[in-house]
Amino acid sequence: MATKAVMVVDDSEPIRKFLVFALRAQGFSVIPARDGMDALEKLSQTRVDLVITDLNMPNIDGFEFLRALREDREYFEVPVIILSSLSSDQDIQLGLRLGANSYLVKPFDQKRIQYEVAKYIN
Repeated sequence: MATKAVMVVDDSEPIRKFLVFALRAQGFSVIPARDGMDALEKLSQTRVDLVITDLNMPNIDGFEFLRALREDREYFEVPVIILSSLSSDQDIQLGLRLGANSYLVKPFDQKRIQYEVAKYIN
């Protein structure tokens, strides 16, 4: 069986490293990206099975990245988990309306991330 690929999009290097570690421990291949622009460039070169994205990022933020992802036929149905410090009902509703499958608020723990990812791919 092929290894499933997860893209982690976050401008915080410590968070990216933590997520890469946690997801690799589950046996996933992980593609880190610094922001939405970096993620879109990498997605044009590789296929992923799930995306975890922050919202507050430079260049292309998570909302714009999610819009672009959902407009791309290849990634229209790829599960997306938002992982953000934005916790207002308005931000959560917008993220879900734009097509996110789950919305987690920082801080978070490794088991919760692994549980959320396992809901969509295994």
